[in-house]
Amino acid sequence: MLHARYIKHTLNFRRPAGTSRGTLLNKDSYFIILTDSEIPGVSGIGECNILPGLSPDDRPDLEKNLEWACQHPMDIIDNQDILTEWPAIHFAFEMAFADLNTGGKQLLFHSAFTLGQQAIPINGLIWMGQPDFMLQQIDDKLRSGYNTIKMKIGAISFVEELNLLRYIRNQYGPEDITLRVDANGAFSAKEALGKLHQLAEFKIHSIEQPIKSGQTEAMAELCLKSPIPVALDEELIGINRLSTKAKLLQTIKPQFIIIKPALLGGFRASAEWIQLAEKQNTEWWVTSALESDIGLNAIAQWTATLNNPLPQGLGTGSLFTNNFPSPLQVKNGSLYHNPSFLWDISTIR
Repeated sequence: MLHARYIKHTLNFRRPAGTSRGTLLNKDSYFIILTDSEIPGVSGIGECNILPGLSPDDRPDLEKNLEWACQHPMDIIDNQDILTEWPAIHFAFEMAFADLNTGGKQLLFHSAFTLGQQAIPINGLIWMGQPDFMLQQIDDKLRSGYNTIKMKIGAISFVEELNLLRYIRNQYGPEDITLRVDANGAFSAKEALGKLHQLAEFKIHSIEQPIKSGQTEAMAELCLKSPIPVALDEELIGINRLSTKAKLLQTIKPQFIIIKPALLGGFRASAEWIQLAEKQNTEWWVTSALESDIGLNAIAQWTATLNNPLPQGLGTGSLFTNNFPSPLQVKNGSLYHNPSFLWDISTIR
């Protein structure tokens, strides 16, 4: 018989994390611990990752629904759609089931990556903040060997952001460093195209979510006219039916989509987006969403099985002071998995 319970864990940022939706000092995750009376001594762990202001699960009745889910684990196995409106909870159970079924050692997907034989190329993320802080991050990432940099924009003046991009391009051409930017919906639909033309001067690889989600016609027009390829991110969140997913991609016709399993409902739901995107030659990459290393490890392992050559939006969870030691390591802009690492997550069992 299956048994489930959850534990809340508040992750504390090493320094305030600036986004276009505000500054985060901490964030909550809830860990599902799943056991089976027929497999004594083994437990599966899954992370219900909540991103304030963005996760569909970020609601007052979250814990009430977590309690219900923990009381009905068999129902969740039997009905894949039962938690459709709660994508983070669904993903936590999907992760916990996978971990339980593979021995409870956080080794969910076997690949050359988990054997330490292959790395995942990743982008170096530049967080929003004052220009000096962003400049310091840029220098640190370039010195660390990243050849793809992703800069969040929309929190400081656009002129200062253009100057930071100019700083990079004055040192490194597009053949040396790939530049991505993420607006998180910061531009208005009226001003977006003009700003994209200004950004195009710096040979930008792509821009994520230039305008707020839900403006389908405006986004479709941007994807058609933009001098920079557009990637949908927040636009995908909250869309659960396969037919609705297909209609959105067919209407907007983005050049890229961003896959965030914790916000989209897990691996199966994310795979649906990927399959639909590939049918219309839309490219994609996977991005984490401020998970702890429990969730990040699972996402990285899954991503490795997809064999996508583009740099992914993954890392090691080093943003937090109270994360869990993990086998994930970054070297020269790539993510590695140390197969000899032994997890110690006794604090959440």
